[in-house]
Amino acid sequence: MRHGNRGRKLGRPTSHRTALLSNLAVSLIEHEQIVTTLPKAKDLRPVVERLVSLAKRGDLHARRLAAAELRNNVGSVKKLFETIGPRYQDRSGGYTRVLKAGFRYGDSAARAVIEFVERDVEAKGAGDRTRREAEAPAEGATATA
Repeated sequence: MRHGNRGRKLGRPTSHRTALLSNLAVSLIEHEQIVTTLPKAKDLRPVVERLVSLAKRGDLHARRLAAAELRNNVGSVKKLFETIGPRYQDRSGGYTRVLKAGFRYGDSAARAVIEFVERDVEAKGAGDRTRREAEAPAEGATATA
């Protein structure tokens, strides 16, 4: 019997599953909306909700707990505590939503969009844009030199 066993195994060993959820949480914090499979999105929701609650606390211990959960991703922890935590200061839960998004073409897996409720629309892909902008001058400098 599975009494008290929450969550899904997702066909992965424990360490792989925790790394997967940590990486998905980093991506969700960075972009504020991601597309993944429905079971992964449903398992990711409590992880992110707990992180936002830590960000609302805002003390050093909460920051260290969040950093441990996010595998010491400094940029994500900073955004979580400086942007996302204050945004939901007056909200007492329900920071994310999971929307069904049809089925994946290759294997017909159920897809879902998980996003923050009052998300910043400009944040989607912002990390990729800043990464490309940082790499572009370096490439241009080597081409002109």
